[in-house]
Order: sequence, then C-alpha cells, then structure tokens
Amino acid sequence: MQGRNMSAYENLYWWSRDGLRLHARDYAPRDPAKAAGRPPILCLAGLTRNARDYEGVAQRLSAEWRVLAIDLRGRGESGYAKDPMSYVPLVYVQDIEALLAEIGCTRYVALGTSLGGIVTMLLAGAAHEQLAGALLNDVGPEIDPAGLARIRGYVGRSNTWPTWMHAARAIAEANADVYPDYAIGEWLAMAKRLYRVNAAGRIVLDYDMKIAEPFRVPGNEAGPDMWRALERLKGVPVTVVRGETSDILPAATAARMVAELPGAELVTVPRCGHAPTLEEPDAVAAIDRLLARIAA
Repeated sequence: MQGRNMSAYENLYWWSRDGLRLHARDYAPRDPAKAAGRPPILCLAGLTRNARDYEGVAQRLSAEWRVLAIDLRGRGESGYAKDPMSYVPLVYVQDIEALLAEIGCTRYVALGTSLGGIVTMLLAGAAHEQLAGALLNDVGPEIDPAGLARIRGYVGRSNTWPTWMHAARAIAEANADVYPDYAIGEWLAMAKRLYRVNAAGRIVLDYDMKIAEPFRVPGNEAGPDMWRALERLKGVPVTVVRGETSDILPAATAARMVAELPGAELVTVPRCGHAPTLEEPDAVAAIDRLLARIAA
C-alpha cells in the first residue's frame, strides 16, 4: 500500500467505492512519543490543487503529528474518474471515508482549503463524532457569486508551457492581486505545486480537465444545505481562516460562521485573497492554537 519517498513522507494508496486508485502523502511524526494518542491531520486542498499545496504545512506539523495530505480524485497522483459527474463533494466525502476505513482511523483533524473546506463540513455532517477539530480555509456555507464566476472562468482550461519560468510568470499575471507581495521565487514554488511535466516535456496543469464539468452546474460546487452541515461542527474546536481580500468567503459570512459556532476563532490573513497558503504567520499561529486545543 505504501512506498518510501525521499521527502519525509510515504505514498499511501487506497481504493474508492467505484474502483479508483487514490493517493495521499503520509507524513509520519518525527517525534512519535509526542504524537502518541493524537489523531492524524487530514489536509484537503482546493478545486484545482493537490497534496503538494500542503507540503510546507505538513513538513512543519509532522514534527509532532501524523499528517495525510490528500490528492482528491482527478488530482495529483490519484486516478482520473471515468464518470466526470463523480467530481462532486459528496463523492469526495465517500473517498475520504474509504481512506479512514483503510487506515483504521476513527478520529481525525481536518484542514480544508476552499473545496477541501466544503468536504470537511460534509464529513462533519456524516460523522460528527470522528472529527477532533477543523480548520476551514477561505470557504463557508455561502460562496460569493463573483468568486464562483471567476473560478468557472478558468477551471478546466488547459494551458501548457515550455519552462517552469513561463508557467510561473503566467501564474503571477493571473494572481498578482491575490498574493501582492510574492516575488518570483514564490511564483515558481506555486507553479511546481500546480503543474507537472508531461511525456512531451511540457509543463501542464496537474488535474483532470473534466473536473470542470460538474462544477459548471449550479449547486454542484457544494452540498444541499451547507449551513446545516456547519452546525455539525458545534462542540468541536474550529478555526476559520479568511484572506483579507477574498472573493470566495465574504467577511459577513465568516463572521456569521464563528457566531454560530461557540468557541470558534476567526483569523484574517492580511494582504491575501483566495486562498491563504496557511504558511503565513497569522495562519501558522492560528493552526498552532487550534492543535493546542485538540492536544490538551
């Protein structure tokens, strides 16, 4: 099931209910004594992203926690679905449930960015008692229509580049307002998380272009009643992270989220749009506070 990787994680594979081979990076705790008794941390990325998005987060947290950075179906090293209409949150939930069963996990922490946060809320609705804590990164039960329109405008559109620098500059042009303080080094790092090298030596996006098909159908980007799903997080340590200029999570929605979840914390990452990488100082401190509550 696992194969050793030289970058401090093992590749973990499991099978979905519909026979798809799925993948996660499994970061073992470097201090097993401190990690003993602690639930693993599941890292769930956004719509077009993959497990590499959480590389920095996972490397840091795996000092004292087991961390699983997951490639949702159709992303990274997970298989591409035969039926593109399976690229919806409720199926992603079933895939995660299959992973939990595979590793015998009955309690976990979830860090979910954008789509990953929607999956986290739905997981809480399916089995509240298994969730030890959650971080919802720049997403909530209501999504700003302007942000949805922006995402629908680019998802599923294939671009190829001859070099990593070309890819990085294209990402910089498209996201300069999201990360206004980034230099070329940060854009190159983002390119290597978003893209891969294909058999022809071109730099291409690392996801199945068909993930766009269900996303373009109104309502498929989330679940039937996400406020009801959010309610299932009551009694669980929760942190809501929002980018200051996010066009996905409105400030009013974030405020309502923490108002409806007693004890939840809202953290706004300055000079950042959708979505924070969770490596910003404010986000790092917020994650540490959340995990301290869970480990106590």
